[in-house]
Parts: sequence; structure tokens; C-alpha cells
Amino acid sequence: MANSALPIILILNGPNLNLLGQRQPEIYGTATLSEHINAAKEKAAKLGFEVETLVAQSAGEIVSAIHGARSRCAAIIINPGALTHFAWSLNDALATFDGPKIEVHLSNPATRDPWRHESVVAPVVSGTIAGFGANGYKFAIDAVATLLADKK
Repeated sequence: MANSALPIILILNGPNLNLLGQRQPEIYGTATLSEHINAAKEKAAKLGFEVETLVAQSAGEIVSAIHGARSRCAAIIINPGALTHFAWSLNDALATFDGPKIEVHLSNPATRDPWRHESVVAPVVSGTIAGFGANGYKFAIDAVATLLADKK
């Protein structure tokens, strides 16, 4: 349960990210999603934020979470996984969220298969952090903190 006194960062993770640490460790590393999220939560707590998370296997679950975050959360960090490349419903939903939105990828999609080069969420997020492995979520927390401080 989130402490309503602190601004909330919603971290959304798409399909197959629950398999981090097992799935293609040569690309995604050996850390589990829980380890990534715990590191992000520690970083966020130091900066005065609460973190909520969702791991979803479908775009519809993520869209519902984005809708629920409107007027409630300060920012969204999203790793849509393979949904990055075709889930226009995520683009539409993210466009309705007014706070900072950071897209995260552990690997660098631009250096991988050609079908991974396009992101349908990139046009509606504040920025993308890709290719930094385990540091990606922590870098995204820093980016959120900076963007929110700049708005003050």
C-alpha cells in the first residue's frame, strides 16, 4: 500500500519480464525483475518517492494501470517488453498521462533485430533509457526526480 504523503512512481513491466534472470541472460543479465524493482524502490525511497509496480502479460492490463495512475501518480516508468513495437494502445494511454513518463529497456533495441528498432511508445514519453542493463530502472528514477524538480 502506497503512503499517500509521498509522490508515487508507477513502474510497469510487460510480457515475459517476469522471466528475467532465466530468459536470455546473455542479453538481459542474470538479475531478476524483483532485484531490478527492489533497487529502483531503494533509489526512489532515498529521493522521497513511493513505488508501485505491475507486471502484466497483456497490453490491456497495462492500459488499465495507466488509466488508474492519472491524477494519482507523479510519474510512470514503463518497460513494455515486446509490446514496445506494436501496442498502439499503450501509446494512446500514455498520451493521457500528464506526468513524466520514462521508457526503459535493459538491452539496446537499436542494436538488435530490425523489428525491435521502432518504439510506438517513444513518441509519447519524456525519454528512453536503453542498454544500461541493471542500472536502467535506477537511471529512470533519477530522470523522474529531475523532471519533477524542474517542474517546480
